[in-house]
Amino acid sequence: MGKSDKFKERKGGTYKRETKSLEIRQGKKDSLIVLSFKDFDINQGQSFEDWEQDMLLAQAINKLKTLCGYTIPQATNIGLLKIYTKVSFPPESAFVHPKHIPLDVDWCSMHIGNKPCVIGYFEDNIFNVVFLDKDHEFWITKKKNT
Repeated sequence: MGKSDKFKERKGGTYKRETKSLEIRQGKKDSLIVLSFKDFDINQGQSFEDWEQDMLLAQAINKLKTLCGYTIPQATNIGLLKIYTKVSFPPESAFVHPKHIPLDVDWCSMHIGNKPCVIGYFEDNIFNVVFLDKDHEFWITKKKNT
């Protein structure tokens, strides 16, 4: 085939297309967790800048990245995430329920170490980050054995 033949127009009937069959999946699998900061409350807890200054932000982002590799059941089963399903807001808290968050959400916490926590709630598989709580004041618990 010479150079001049290379660009000759082909007739439509000379093209042969094959279709590939796609595997159809039955049932619905749980989706992996994704993040949203749309409801982040800048009036309570700490800011991203505060956590950066305290050298907690990179740790938190790495843990959130890890969280996004799991489904909600997987994350709770391995203890990465705790969901509070029995109450709408902690009875003992230094925080108040933000007006922009529905009253009936199940709050969740993810520890970034001993005390620091990222607090939020789920809408489907979306973890909405609401507070950064470096002093564990969202859900105040009584110390054991003291």
